[in-house]
Amino acid sequence: MLNRNILQELLEWRTRPDRKPLILRGARQVGKTTVVEMFAGNFQQYISLNLEINEEAAPFRNYKNIRQLTEEIFFLKDKSIGKLKDTLLFIDEIQEVPEALNILRYFYEQLPELNVIAAGSLLETAIKGNVKIPVGRVEYKVVRPMSFDEFLQATGDKAALEQFRKVPVNDYAHDRMLSLFHTYTLIGGMPEIVNHYVTHRNLTALVTLYESLIISYINDVEKYGRTNNLVQVIRHVINAAYYEAGTRIKFAHFGNSNYASKEVGEAFRTLEKVMLVHLIYPTTNTALPIVPDHRKSPRLQVLDTGMMNHFAGLQKEIIGAADLDNLYQGKIAEHIVAQELLASKCNLLNNLNFWVRQKVDATAEIDFVVQYDGLIIPVEVKSGASGTLRSLHVFMDAAPHDIAVRLYSGNIRIDQVTTINGKSYNLLSLPYYLAAHIEKYLNWMKSQL
Repeated sequence: MLNRNILQELLEWRTRPDRKPLILRGARQVGKTTVVEMFAGNFQQYISLNLEINEEAAPFRNYKNIRQLTEEIFFLKDKSIGKLKDTLLFIDEIQEVPEALNILRYFYEQLPELNVIAAGSLLETAIKGNVKIPVGRVEYKVVRPMSFDEFLQATGDKAALEQFRKVPVNDYAHDRMLSLFHTYTLIGGMPEIVNHYVTHRNLTALVTLYESLIISYINDVEKYGRTNNLVQVIRHVINAAYYEAGTRIKFAHFGNSNYASKEVGEAFRTLEKVMLVHLIYPTTNTALPIVPDHRKSPRLQVLDTGMMNHFAGLQKEIIGAADLDNLYQGKIAEHIVAQELLASKCNLLNNLNFWVRQKVDATAEIDFVVQYDGLIIPVEVKSGASGTLRSLHVFMDAAPHDIAVRLYSGNIRIDQVTTINGKSYNLLSLPYYLAAHIEKYLNWMKSQL
């Protein structure tokens, strides 16, 4: 099985005295069930229920009290209830019995010693408003496509993984690390794709896997939509999203359609709930808090860069590329960086934002902003020399600090840069493959200055 870094967080969850039932979020096919099965190896007993199966859902539909329910589950699965503390109960596709979501609170309140994890890819879309998730009685973690770190683990390249986790990476390892990151960018992080690639090393054979993934998502559309019209709009948005990914979008007439802003907006909100897309909104702030401006156009992030490459026909260009920023107007580089930033944390509220200044005479835009040490740090994805980073200079002139980050194809370096207005700041330049380690390298930079 492919190792997933979220397993460490699950181990920490298990040992916490205030542990609550855990709901795993994530799109279909990102490996939620596999993660739980791997985690189950840490327990004496493992009970897996799939509420799409009538006989496994029946105890929840006939619920009377939590202890009777638990006894029934243990009896049906032939497990010892005397080992409650060392049992993992996994409730998959929990949205099929919405009442089961509310039952989770009683596990927390009356049987806190039982380890309970629930999952459901279509969680919010299946709930019609009459059943609410018990706020304060459950917690969440997110499973996303595999990160570059997890990709390196899957390849078995221990030397590359050691370098990746080292701060700083040695200069002599750079070319090889960049080449591996290009491969990861090419195929993406969907577990089935990664597993097939590391087993067979055949890029051509991945075509049918990409196709089956998108077909499975389109087939789910019937479950997403409340009305027939919304189903049609969602179907269009899924198909068009891979061609529009990495760009700022407008809802009205999205993907060269005749659909209005309202119906496209509803489709996108539905697809965000099931985590197939992520809308990255801009902020205009240079000091905390980071407040997204939902009146401005968002940038579209799809679930996985490998799927985006396949459906936009960009794979051959990536194979021969020396610099990701030279491809597709820089959208591939920005997209994979965003994917790494999202994958670096398992919390549900790990949102991304970019920065804009919009004036009549001068606009400026920074690819990402991240929170670090009480500051908003600008992150620009660009291969050019530091003197060409005009928007970065504009941000730094307005910022109450002197730290900026650039992600590019070159080696790690720290430069002292001066804006046109004369402000001096420290520019930390990192290779693309270190996007998930920005915070670690900012700490390292502090020790170097």
